[in-house]
Amino acid sequence: MAETRNAGRPLSPHLQIYSGGLTMMMSIVHRATGIALYAGTLLLVWWLTAAATSDSYFNLVQAVFGSWIGQIVLFGFTWALVHHTLGGIRHLVWDTGRGFALASVEAGARLTLAASIILTIAIWVLAYGVMS
Repeated sequence: MAETRNAGRPLSPHLQIYSGGLTMMMSIVHRATGIALYAGTLLLVWWLTAAATSDSYFNLVQAVFGSWIGQIVLFGFTWALVHHTLGGIRHLVWDTGRGFALASVEAGARLTLAASIILTIAIWVLAYGVMS
């Protein structure tokens, strides 16, 4: 049998000794928002189907989306869309070979998170301003 030089030591950092940072969490959140966007797209399809079906069914779906729980879901969908888009732009910048310095990676993660929150709130404030 072949001998191993690293017997007793893990070959890569293990979860017990690896301390994840903001960039690791942002990577996980980027994947999670991608999954959430699939679910949100089903809500969009439901809304469009209701609009094409009948006035009463559309009013039912509008009532669901207009409820407090529906508003929370739509707010979360908006944040997921904005956050995932900004994360995609960040990855696009990396594809050009820029922004790989540790300070740039950390700053990009913080900027993506802050901008997604600010833009989501701005979108909802603007939407409510247009509706009233």
